[in-house]
Amino acid sequence: MNTMPDVGSPPPPTPAATKESSARPLPVVAVWARDLLVSLAISAFIIVFLYQPVKVEGTSMMPGLEDQERIFVNKFVYRWEPIQRGDIVVFRYPRDTSKSYIKRVIGIAGDKIRIENGQVYVNGEALDEEYVPSDYADARSFGEVAVPPNSFFVLGDHRTMSNDSRDFGTVNERYIYGKAVFGYWPMEKLGRLR
Repeated sequence: MNTMPDVGSPPPPTPAATKESSARPLPVVAVWARDLLVSLAISAFIIVFLYQPVKVEGTSMMPGLEDQERIFVNKFVYRWEPIQRGDIVVFRYPRDTSKSYIKRVIGIAGDKIRIENGQVYVNGEALDEEYVPSDYADARSFGEVAVPPNSFFVLGDHRTMSNDSRDFGTVNERYIYGKAVFGYWPMEKLGRLR
């Protein structure tokens, strides 16, 4: 009786092939290690140069940002676009640069800012601030100031609880290191910051 060889089945392994297959896990581990190192390098690049995770400390930006909330700060955006009114910026506190503050930009260089009974005026026009609920507003007044070149007038959204340009003056551009762009913790506040 003639038997035909099974064409579809592989030949039995030779001793050399057996040794090759047992040596396979090492290259897989090396690939995983390489991928891990590349991922860490990309993450470090993003954190150092582009986005930095930050924890909000304090209540001066409530209700939009709460104490202990986690956000991402874009550290690169102001290389491509100017700082604008309404931006939420993170900056080194001018009186102690070891501390960082987060506030909203109200006035840019050349603007004239004044506050009458809590109402903010920019260049003589009342500013509509939907981000400041009535419970967070205050009735303080502040005499008119002109924002100097390369500087910004910043205020916290929780006006009664904020140490801001009304207290320490305008912030020079060199102290501003990023724009708050995205909240990621707690999960119910996940999303873009406004």
